[in-house]
Order: sequence, then structure tokens, then C-alpha cells
Amino acid sequence: MVLAIENEMSQLGNTLRANQRRKSFISLMLIAPLFIYVLVAFILPIGTMFYKAIENAEVIEVFPQTASHLENWHPTDSKAAPPDTVYLSFIQELSSAPRNKVGEAARRLNYEISGYRTLVTRTVRKLRDLPQNLGVEGNARKFLSAIDERWEEPAFWHAIKRTSTPYTPFYMLAAVDLQLDDTGSIAQAPEEQRTYVDILLRTLRISAVVTLVCLALGYPLANLMLVAPKPFATVLIIAVMLPFWTSLLARTSAWIVLLQREGLVNSFLGYIGLINQPLELIFNTTGLYIVMVHMMLPFMVLPIYSTMKGVPPQYMKASSSLGASPVRGFWEIYFPMTLPGVGAGALLTFIVTTGYYITPSLVASARDQMLGYFIAFFANTTINWGMASALGIILLVCTLSLYFIAARTIGVRQLAGLK
Repeated sequence: MVLAIENEMSQLGNTLRANQRRKSFISLMLIAPLFIYVLVAFILPIGTMFYKAIENAEVIEVFPQTASHLENWHPTDSKAAPPDTVYLSFIQELSSAPRNKVGEAARRLNYEISGYRTLVTRTVRKLRDLPQNLGVEGNARKFLSAIDERWEEPAFWHAIKRTSTPYTPFYMLAAVDLQLDDTGSIAQAPEEQRTYVDILLRTLRISAVVTLVCLALGYPLANLMLVAPKPFATVLIIAVMLPFWTSLLARTSAWIVLLQREGLVNSFLGYIGLINQPLELIFNTTGLYIVMVHMMLPFMVLPIYSTMKGVPPQYMKASSSLGASPVRGFWEIYFPMTLPGVGAGALLTFIVTTGYYITPSLVASARDQMLGYFIAFFANTTINWGMASALGIILLVCTLSLYFIAARTIGVRQLAGLK
């Protein structure tokens, strides 16, 4: 009998474990679509962006032997040219490599030294008839120098040496106005090339100003939506939601029509006698702030309005009955309770503003363009995926830093509206 009981218990345990495995499998199948969506829509693109920011295979694929010879080249004189074996292997690999690969390598080298692409293209055209005695000591160097004297300059060979690794910090350093010098040390980029830090600071400044203006306008608007009579409150809610139902490009184009020199705003101001000459309201910083605030205002209003709806009105009445003035009651009771909505709205507004591309490119001047414009420029115009990815990573780091600061000060649950 004891044996029969043990068998029954063993069978019951096996059945329970099988049921547990089946439930776990069903649970995994239920969340599999969400996991696949997160993998395809978020993890894979971000991972690809990080990979493209350090990928550096263009030069080493075309010139592996040249890179190997340059690896052992450590000149004591900064003006010393590499040995003749470098020139010979470079000529042999350049003449035998596929032209599309040579073009990619030349484009990568051009990021290091302006004009390198033209130099490589010119050299390729001269390699159709190679001399028979090219392997004789010194002939390879003379042959390249006869094509272009720049091949005598060590800087061009140092550029090949720097780029002859599968991975490189070049793009990430360039995104913060740094570079690797000929010795491999990190140094500041030349003054005429230091642009991206200024662009990043400009992007953060514009985003901060837009966020503060939206907060100043959005907080009283959200409160008005809450306390106004229902018909008027409904009109306000529709007005706030209306931008989401309209194309971004259409809204931006409408603002260009309104703010241009002969637009409705200038015409109205001139008609009522406030101005004698049209104001410059578009294609400058003023126009950018006006349009961006209009675009971002709903992102600020809706989280604040949602939080305000959860604040019991009895609290302000209780503070008044206890002798607190309306101003004191607002700052000590009402405003702290709406702070999660303010934080969520400010964070959402700031993050979306930093990544805007279409609106600044249409309504701002050249000196007011934000980082998103340059990311799109490198990705679509120059096809420089490395630089586009590096700038995207810098923007992502700034966004994540802001999120962690907000999470530490306000709390993740409060930002998400869970508490």
C-alpha cells in the first residue's frame, strides 16, 4: 500500500509539473508578440545605431596588407614617410580592389582629411599602366609621388593607419568635437571643426525654453479646462486635441503663411496701427519658438490636466477654512499634488522637442537648426551612418540622463501616473 501511495504521489507531482510547464508556455506565447515588437522596434534599431557608431571596416577591407605594414611603422620624426613596402602594397591593393569598395574607403578617409577622396580617385585613374620595375626599392614611392605630391606627406599615411581597425571611436569623438591625433591620443578638433557641442547645447537650450513656455501656458490652461463650465471646457479640450488630428507638415506650413512678412499676423498688426513695418516673425529664432510652443503645448497640457482631475477639490477648501490664503494653499497643497503631471509633461515636452526635425528645418534659420537636422543630413544626404549614429547616441544619452534625473527627483511611478 505504501508503494501504491508513493506511485500516486509521484504521478500527481508529474501532473502538476506538466500543468505548470503548460501554463508557463502559454504565458510565454501570450507575451511573445510584445517581446518581438520591442525587439524589432526598439532593441534592434538602437543596437544597430550603437554598432554603426563604431563600425570601421571600409579601409581595412581594401588595404589589409598596407594596414599591416603601417601597424609596425612608428616614426621618430613626424615628417618621416613610411617605408617603401607600404607604398608598394598600397599600389597593389588599390589597383586590384573593387571600385565600389575603393570608393567607400576613400569616403571614410575623407572624413579624416578633406580632399582624400579626390586624391584616391585621381590615383586610381593613374594605375591602369603600372611600370614593370615597381618592386625595385624606391620606385613605388616615386610612382605615387609623381601622381600627387601629397603621397609624400606622412599625415595621409597616418590617416590610413588610424582607420585600419575594425572598430573606431572616431565618430563618437567627433560628435563631441574631439579627435585622435597621429599618436593615437585624444585631442580637441581644430577650431573650425568644433560645431557639434554648440549644436547640442543649442538643441538643449531651445528645448528648455520651449518646455518652460509650454509649462507657463499649459498649467493655467489645464486648470481652466478643469474648472470651466462643461460646454466651454469641451471646446478647450477639442482645441488642445485638434493638433493631433492635423498633419505636422500642414500645421508648420500654416504657421509660415501666418507669420511671413505679408502674412495674416503682420497684416493685422499693421491694420490696427501697432506696427509701421512688417516684423520678422519667421525663419528665425522667434518663429521657431512660436511654432514649437504650438506643437508641444498639448504634450504639456494633457498630463497636467490628467493629474489635476485626481486632486480632490475639498483640499483647497479645507486649507482655506484653516486660514491659509489662496496663494499659500496653491503652493503648499495644490501645486505639490500636481507635480507628477508637471514632471511628466515637462519630460515629455523636452524629449520630443530635442528630437524634432521637420519644424526647425522649415521655420528656423540656418544658425537655429537643431541636432535632429544634422542627424537627418548625415543619414540621408552624405550617407554617413557612423556620424548620424554617433549624434543619435549623444542625443539618446542626454534624454536618458534627463529621465533618470526626473525619476530620482519625482519618482518613476509618479511620472508614469501610477501613484
